[in-house]
Amino acid sequence: MHRDNEEVAMNKPQRLERQTGSSKKESYNEALQNVDYNLGICGWLLVLLSLILTVITLPVSIWMCTKIVKEYERAIIFRLGRILRGGAKGPGLFFILPCTDSFINVDMRTITFDIPPQEVLTKDSVTVSVDGVVYYRVQNAILAVANITNADAATRLLAQTTLRNVLGTKSLAEILSDREEIAHSMQSSLDDATDDWGIKVERVEIKDVKLPTQLQRAMAAEAEASREARAKVIAAEGEMKASRALKEASLVIAESPSALQLRYLQTLNTIAAEKNSTIIFPLPLDILQGFLKG
Repeated sequence: MHRDNEEVAMNKPQRLERQTGSSKKESYNEALQNVDYNLGICGWLLVLLSLILTVITLPVSIWMCTKIVKEYERAIIFRLGRILRGGAKGPGLFFILPCTDSFINVDMRTITFDIPPQEVLTKDSVTVSVDGVVYYRVQNAILAVANITNADAATRLLAQTTLRNVLGTKSLAEILSDREEIAHSMQSSLDDATDDWGIKVERVEIKDVKLPTQLQRAMAAEAEASREARAKVIAAEGEMKASRALKEASLVIAESPSALQLRYLQTLNTIAAEKNSTIIFPLPLDILQGFLKG
């Protein structure tokens, strides 16, 4: 009980820190979603003046006020530099005031980009060149516009840095065999880092691992030597099994003298089938028995 209480007390600050961080992030996101745009007296006067001008210039001004965003887009409206309450607009039709409002379109589709080949020094001091591909999409359009200048460029640079950091902790054998684990680790790291930017990293894949030429030759020589050694062992085992089988066959033939003559005839049949142009004169073994006894 005492140890349990100590563990709970030790883990309590970490839990509080995580809860505090998540609560701060949620409150910040809610603040961006529901912006209280206190424009002030001058701001409201400008908005009112823009609205009056829009009404006066109808129906010409309706073409300047009406905007359309596609199904895969969202529009972030800024009124006098402040994000308009209600969050992102779209898809479909929405209205803005020509003089005081501006908007930015954000593409919500999945975006794919290639990570350029990175020269990485592995844990066992081997230099390799690794490239990959990342799939991500904008999950929160307001965060992608308000929190970072260029979310796409920032994600590309972060992917390159994350690839170097993750591969720097792996050995060459782990990089060649555990690609899925490396890709999953990169995806988790990128997803956590880009959460404040409103970006969701959906998938990361390692495309190719290029080794130096000398290392490739050394690995090929090692694999060839290993296969040759294995082939010699297999050949030796085959010779041993064959010798045992021949020994058993000789014992069977020694028990029955007629078996040797049958084997002789079978061998003649095999030779005649393979080489039809060869003429063979079978010699009975009974003729040779006198010489063998002598």
